[in-house]
Amino acid sequence: MRKRLISPTPPSVPPPDQAWLDLDRTAVVEVTSEENGYPIESALLEGENRGWRAANSGTQTIRLIFDEPQRLRRIRLVFEDRENSRTQEFVLRWSHDGHSFQEIVRQQWNFSPPGSVLEIEDYTVELSEVKVLELVIVPDKNCGAARASLVSLRLA
Repeated sequence: MRKRLISPTPPSVPPPDQAWLDLDRTAVVEVTSEENGYPIESALLEGENRGWRAANSGTQTIRLIFDEPQRLRRIRLVFEDRENSRTQEFVLRWSHDGHSFQEIVRQQWNFSPPGSVLEIEDYTVELSEVKVLELVIVPDKNCGAARASLVSLRLA
């Protein structure tokens, strides 16, 4: 038998012509709640690694309002829960005017520690003139006490 060793696939990074947006400079963020020590900036800014966590259970919304309309080609979301077995749903939608929204994706994920604890969603999109990007998270479809969290949200 002939065989060869191959290198593992490197982590997904944007191509050089598709750097992540600097959300600190390009957008205002609105959030329904945040736990002390886990502010929303921790999920949105490069170099942060704690992520965001809601202060309360129940549905949470994170809204990015861009200073200037943006063209988006990639959206990357990372969720993690090492403590709770639950079914989470999120909806990602966008608006060109801040009033009418179009759904990009609606996704459910079953967290089941210790095995299934990390959800990584990486979408290639072609969105022009994006004024608002909104992420709505239902942390537990069974109305449990789990709180929403987000390790990172990156846009290119």
